[in-house]
Amino acid sequence: MYLGKSLDDARACDIASGCVEAGTAGKEAYVLTGYLNIPKVLELALHRGYDAYTGQVVGIDVGDPLQFASYDDLWQAFLKELKYVVDVKIAGNNLIERLYMDSMPVPLLSVITDDCIAKGKDYNAGGARYNTSYIQCVGIATITDSLAALEQQVFEQRRFTMEDIITACDRDFDGDDALLDVLLHHTPKYGNDDDYADAILHDVDRALQMTIAGRSTPKGSKTVVEFLPTTCHVYFGQVMGASPNGRRAHIPLPDGISPEKGADTHGPTAVIKSCAKLEQLKTGGALLNQKFTPSVVACPKGLACLAALVRSYFTMDGHHIQFNVVDRETLLDAQRHPEQYENLIVRVAGYSDYFNNLDKALQDEIINRTEQRFGA
Repeated sequence: MYLGKSLDDARACDIASGCVEAGTAGKEAYVLTGYLNIPKVLELALHRGYDAYTGQVVGIDVGDPLQFASYDDLWQAFLKELKYVVDVKIAGNNLIERLYMDSMPVPLLSVITDDCIAKGKDYNAGGARYNTSYIQCVGIATITDSLAALEQQVFEQRRFTMEDIITACDRDFDGDDALLDVLLHHTPKYGNDDDYADAILHDVDRALQMTIAGRSTPKGSKTVVEFLPTTCHVYFGQVMGASPNGRRAHIPLPDGISPEKGADTHGPTAVIKSCAKLEQLKTGGALLNQKFTPSVVACPKGLACLAALVRSYFTMDGHHIQFNVVDRETLLDAQRHPEQYENLIVRVAGYSDYFNNLDKALQDEIINRTEQRFGA
């Protein structure tokens, strides 16, 4: 209903669509318009719009980061870069949407979707009762932890300068072991019910909503924020250098709203409490992956804890949670001996696939997810 559906349509027609999206069946044209790499926006802001991966200036110059006198200066620079990137993204979306409106009608979808016939408009031209365009945001854990590290270590504790961290990131922390240890193990991290980090999560979430949500499109769609990576989090990590949270260069970003791998050290309950601070009712979907070893849920107590975890998360207005129940050694052995694991299925993002079907980068991303357990 927050996204504009009537109470009757929300109750009668809501379905799980695609990976995690909630759609109004037979009454809505909802279109995924591609992905937004949120931590890449910060990377551009810290390099005055220059992208080291392509060797080109692809963003805008939001000021010399070495001259930022406060965290607010950094935050305002990020917001300016974000607006520019989103404006470019939406301009591209609108161009594609006009092509669909003018040249790619879908008569069958139009016949079976409410209000298209009454309006005399094609499904791709705004004929459906509800029209929604999703921008799929990726890497919110990385941007949250990166901003938390910069705020605390540079502007509050002044343990490092902005130049120290940017230079270390540019050389992938080569020779910066002490700095890397602080970033990885001594700064607040999203996924631990840590108010310091989660307050930044809330700020980033609000910024995305203010910059993206409600933007109009040529056919009259309402643009909506969604946190769904499919497999794009792997590619997005590959085209990035190291991040101020200690993430190494070219390593995959976290999937959906899942915490950075290895950062969630306080158990699954802390994870869902952090995730619930995201205003998920305002999104088109927010994917959360968790991983448990089989031994954790092998007994009735473990299964009861898992069920309670799911119910608690939904009570806090969580949108989606899913699980891999497999241990790290099994996955590593499956990499070494794929012929012995032809039927091994894993949860990737919002979907499942055979482990052997995945490329090594995606296999490694799943292997490196935090293995959770319940307290004694």
